[in-house]
Amino acid sequence: MFLWLSNHFRDDFGPLNVFRYVTFRSMGAMATALLIAVLLYPRFIALLQAKQLGQVVRDDGPEAHFSKGGTPTMGGVLLLLALVLSVALWCDLSSPFIWLTTAITVVYGGVGFMDDWLKIRDRNSKGVSESHKMIAQFGSAFIVFALFYFGFLGKEYADTQLYLPFASTKNFSFDIGVIPYIAFASFVVVATSTTVNFTDGLDGLVTVPVIVAAGAFAVLCYLTGAKFGGFEVAKYLLIPNVKGVQELAVFCAAMIGACLAFLWYNTFPALVFMGDVGALALGGALGMVSVFSKNELLGVIVNGLFVVEGASVVIQRFWYKRTKTRIFRMAPIHHHFEKKGWPEPRVTVRFWIVSVMLALLALASLKLR
Repeated sequence: MFLWLSNHFRDDFGPLNVFRYVTFRSMGAMATALLIAVLLYPRFIALLQAKQLGQVVRDDGPEAHFSKGGTPTMGGVLLLLALVLSVALWCDLSSPFIWLTTAITVVYGGVGFMDDWLKIRDRNSKGVSESHKMIAQFGSAFIVFALFYFGFLGKEYADTQLYLPFASTKNFSFDIGVIPYIAFASFVVVATSTTVNFTDGLDGLVTVPVIVAAGAFAVLCYLTGAKFGGFEVAKYLLIPNVKGVQELAVFCAAMIGACLAFLWYNTFPALVFMGDVGALALGGALGMVSVFSKNELLGVIVNGLFVVEGASVVIQRFWYKRTKTRIFRMAPIHHHFEKKGWPEPRVTVRFWIVSVMLALLALASLKLR
């Protein structure tokens, strides 16, 4: 909205030109989301407590988690509200990247909300069945990408090539076709959303890696779409060039601001939990950003911590079905380290450090080509 206003009135008031810059609007979006959430969370947490919307703890979970039962959950509702409001104020609302990323974020948040609500209502940790959840997530992602890559929003965006990390776009890219790419892109979004949700198991554990990943993608989006006069940064760095995708840097900044505010109340010992409504939505947003910025494969590194968490669940289930024994003491893998005797804050901070290292490795790909 601010960009639209500045476009209409900057001839009358020169300082409004500053809204043209993605960097300025990114800072504004981050600050706005942060302030909205950090100021409203105390009342929101009180409301959750009054409505008795408390966390349902797994019966087979670590014993230290039993005391967390009843802690207000579904805190992701306010996080998403702050994110969407900030995006509406600071992003270019003519960008299809913004609309489609926001759409998936909201839809996945809705799926997570239903999951959280059923868990609270039925007083168990099952919620929405995995099959129904996957159908809703994959179906919505497939529809969004079909609209995008079949040219409904313009042929200029229909790039269905995959680019290898740490390799020049001139020599190491291959086109897989529209239908396979739409299916692959949908898988990336669903997988990212699901693995972020798996990671959301300890106080503050998922929030910082989401902030770190969003920061890395903000840099990648800006460089992928940035153009200074006739100079295209992407061509210089030998990375994919996607016109207009730099606008997603503003979206990522808003996500960082909202998550920072949530972390204020979610750090150990947590006053509120994100719930699936937040985790599924944030993971979906990260997946959309990685696809639109043509960093689907590099995203495996940026989101590496989430990938490991998800892989630990898949491996554990696969192995147990065939041998009736477990590789990990408990999955996802952060619970394995808890079962080994690591205090919760130690697990959380060490996983944070790993997420930072992976993000730095991914950003190093900008020069190592």
